[in-house]
Amino acid sequence: MQSRTILLTGAAGFIGSHTADRLLQRGDRVVGLDNVNDYYSPAQKEQNLKNIGSNGNFAFVRGDVRDKALIERLFSENHFDAVIHLAAMAGVRASVDEPDYYFDVNLIGTLGLLEAARRYGKPNFVFASTSSAYGRSMKIPFTESEAADQPLAPYPASKRSAELLGHSYHHMHGMDFTALRFFTVYGPRNRPDMLPFLVMENIRKKTPLTIYNHGDMHRDWTYVDDIVDGVVAAADRRLGYEVINLGRGEAVLLKSFVQELESLAKSKASWTSKPMPDADVPYTFANIEKARRLLGYDPQISVGEGTRRFFEWYEAQVS
Repeated sequence: MQSRTILLTGAAGFIGSHTADRLLQRGDRVVGLDNVNDYYSPAQKEQNLKNIGSNGNFAFVRGDVRDKALIERLFSENHFDAVIHLAAMAGVRASVDEPDYYFDVNLIGTLGLLEAARRYGKPNFVFASTSSAYGRSMKIPFTESEAADQPLAPYPASKRSAELLGHSYHHMHGMDFTALRFFTVYGPRNRPDMLPFLVMENIRKKTPLTIYNHGDMHRDWTYVDDIVDGVVAAADRRLGYEVINLGRGEAVLLKSFVQELESLAKSKASWTSKPMPDADVPYTFANIEKARRLLGYDPQISVGEGTRRFFEWYEAQVS
């Protein structure tokens, strides 16, 4: 495929830095935008940027997706073939305390990008959404045809709102907009507020660890390389308007996932159990047939292999 120019928001983050790696490896030119905020350690994000390295095809811009003047400049100075919009305020539980902030970043920030994209050539727009949009759906596995109209917290509500906004821009302006609903992504460079990292910090550093409902919750654990496969495939395809699940397509008991890490560490985690918060869900499980059909998506990394790769990365960071 011919080299393309892509705007990648959230480029310093967990999924964003892996996506930048993949795009650069195949010869694309990437403009990476990130404000490197302190939702989690900015030092970890700076390290992610160092991991991307000094590639002449990567231009990093430190800034906020809500900065209209900056977004205008980026679109006026570059001819983007695609926008991969990963930048967001993440975290279901944290959004309960800061709903204004979450909607400002996740919805208004997306609106600004869509407006710029509309005025500058209508590049293919790929939006990172979330499996949390399904709420406590009883239709297992989760399928994109569901209404997804009962989110349980501001974070998924903001993401679902942005999906709907994307449909408006597709309908009114003919823009191609693909919303990808990510299911429990993990792997090297994992955010430190996510369970795999928290488990290892508990085992190695004895930090406190809370696991809800005794770990009797199912998650569709999806390795980051598989997610990136889906993201890049979506950026390469103009599909009109689509909402597509990206998961492994396998629901794994949360406490079984913890046991995988314990086995690798040869040590038990010490955790306390609390009731599941109102904003949380007992089950996530992706139907990925649509992703297979439209994107050629075919996740390769099993939970056993994925936890091993994550464990080896974590051990290298603390050694």
